[in-house]
Amino acid sequence: MKFKIFLFASLLTLLCAKAGAQDYLKASNELIKRVLPNKYQAFETQSIAAEKGLDVFEIESKKNTIILRGSSGVAIASAFYYYLTEYAHCQATWNGTNLNLPKNLPVVKNKIRKSTPYEYRYYLNYCTFNYSMSWWDWPRWEKEIDWMALHGINMPLAITGEEYTWYLVYKEMGFSDNDLKDFFTGPAYFSWFWMGNIDGWGGPLPLTWMKSHFELQKKILARQRSMGMKPVLPAFTGHVPAAFKKKFPTAKLKATNWTNGFADTYILDSEDPMFAAIGKKFLQKQTALLGTDHLYSADTFNENEPSSAEPDFLGKLSARIYDGMSQADPKAIWVMQGWLFYSDRKFWKAPQTEALLKAVPDDKMILLDLATEIEPVWKRTSGFYGKPWIWNMLHNFGGNTNLFGRMDVVANAPAEALNDPQSGKMKGIGLTMEGIEQNPVLYELMMANVWQSKPIDLKTWLPNFVLNRYGNNNINAQKAWQILRKIVYKVPADKYIRDGAESIIQARPTLDSLTRWAKTTLNYNERDLLPAWDELLKAASACQNSDGFQYDVVDITRQTMANYALHLQRNFVTAYQKKDMAAFKTESLKFIQLIDDLDRLLATRKDFLLGPWINQARAWGNNPAEKALYEMNAKDLITLWGDQESPLNEYACRQWSGLLSDFYKHRWELFFKYATTAINQQKAIEIKQFNEEVSKWEWKWVNQRKDYSTKTEGNPVTTAILMHKKYRSLMQKAYQ
Repeated sequence: MKFKIFLFASLLTLLCAKAGAQDYLKASNELIKRVLPNKYQAFETQSIAAEKGLDVFEIESKKNTIILRGSSGVAIASAFYYYLTEYAHCQATWNGTNLNLPKNLPVVKNKIRKSTPYEYRYYLNYCTFNYSMSWWDWPRWEKEIDWMALHGINMPLAITGEEYTWYLVYKEMGFSDNDLKDFFTGPAYFSWFWMGNIDGWGGPLPLTWMKSHFELQKKILARQRSMGMKPVLPAFTGHVPAAFKKKFPTAKLKATNWTNGFADTYILDSEDPMFAAIGKKFLQKQTALLGTDHLYSADTFNENEPSSAEPDFLGKLSARIYDGMSQADPKAIWVMQGWLFYSDRKFWKAPQTEALLKAVPDDKMILLDLATEIEPVWKRTSGFYGKPWIWNMLHNFGGNTNLFGRMDVVANAPAEALNDPQSGKMKGIGLTMEGIEQNPVLYELMMANVWQSKPIDLKTWLPNFVLNRYGNNNINAQKAWQILRKIVYKVPADKYIRDGAESIIQARPTLDSLTRWAKTTLNYNERDLLPAWDELLKAASACQNSDGFQYDVVDITRQTMANYALHLQRNFVTAYQKKDMAAFKTESLKFIQLIDDLDRLLATRKDFLLGPWINQARAWGNNPAEKALYEMNAKDLITLWGDQESPLNEYACRQWSGLLSDFYKHRWELFFKYATTAINQQKAIEIKQFNEEVSKWEWKWVNQRKDYSTKTEGNPVTTAILMHKKYRSLMQKAYQ
């Protein structure tokens, strides 16, 4: 009898495994067809067993077919991308794609087998969902999930539509729509709402948005799971509506203020019995609606300090947060962003950090070392005190547009940490950027770590990246990238610069060389970038038909021009200080002309257009009021980041065509008007009056109805050549 039961159980397990394999093979085949609609039949997929619980893939040729085997859909997609990059010399990035395969597909002479040392390959930051993804529809999400699979991602953060689940929970608790209208933010600010930083800003949020994005979330999760990914869903952090204090007057609430300019938010104390009850209610509702993979994101102290630094207090608090999860799901694993240990190290010293982490069982928590390439927190926390943790590249703050990165660190540090006896339970690597669709080389490089445990040799990797990108092994293009590696993609060891510099053009007009969020300090000398520009343009005749080359030539031209703006600004500031009207007029006109030329350059690539951002926002609206609300959200996030008194203005600034000509340019023209008056009257510029007027103008701009072009204009390569001809010698002279 026991033998029959064992036999039946074994057969059932085998059948379930076979069914699971068939599901991910089907999903993998559909992905290959989406990527290569005309050549997908040349590929055959097969399932193989994981290796010690970790993903593995194989590639080999049989007759005229490329066989792709994998232990999951992600493993097969990774095998497919490995073949595309290593054999067919293709590439798929956000900013330029080369899928020009040869007529006869290259043969794999010897079977390739790759296994990953990383159980988890994490993707996304709360902020990415707004700085880049605010207005995405299903086709754009489908494309991104394909990108995730091709690059080995198996653990994506999945928080789209979270607000609808909360809406249902609070309605069941007796809250009215009126109680909740000042709780949910507008769609461009969900990231900070989800993290408990702000309420209501950019709202009130229409119910139509909640429902449409809940449906979108179901599609996202279904596709991710079909590939074998395990999405990380949200959990309760204590953030409750302001109406909570009226409805439950005895509840233990703490009012917090994330930053000036926004109203207080309310956090329910974990000691309050309702904390665990609400946490359980939310997870039960979410699981009923969306299922679960038992991974939950919760960041109670994101840029908000606890009320006490006593280790015992913090330990009990942490234990109660996890208890709220485990009551609803005994298999719950808490995925915590380690940003608090990076951003607030004055509070989170060793005793506080250890107490917070050790209160939760080691197998029930995963830490995200959120900005490991900037500062590896694992090194000062003894590998997060025994917790499994993930090495992440943050890289981009605010979705800003600049050339920047730590290429050597990304190539070496993940493998070094993996093999370091002091690193504890390093279980994965990941990407936690605040914004995507920029610097594609850094993201290709980071995810090349997935299938190896040794550092990446940039001497071979970077030339292959250029070949794959341009479809041409051009010597000048290769020289350009070697310069870029040494200049913009290398932060000197003696400098602490968290992200790349913005242009003075994007700063709220000033006589200074920078402003709070538009920082212009480069980690290299401006003149050292010019040879890379020269070499890339020499490659134009050979590479100009490449999508990736067209993006890169615009991006590097953009960076050189953006850098040059600071020199022109210093010139008109000097003229202003000398009260030399003729020189001031000449230099200020040069500055305005540079803005116009930069706008013209960026108009040649859709990657750098304001129009799609605004157009996609409005497309979600079902009526004029909704469309206006979403347009306001879209404009506000990338400019003021709040009302006209917001202290976060320019945090998420972009160098986009349309934004340059219609926003930054007008601000500078107004500033020059004030400066001209000051020179004529031989007195200091009325800075306070200017700031008051420009902030009112900015707020009016954010709220006005206006269309911007969604179509490119001009040729990216020829326009870049024109800019090089116009500015290259001027830059050389200026930097001498």
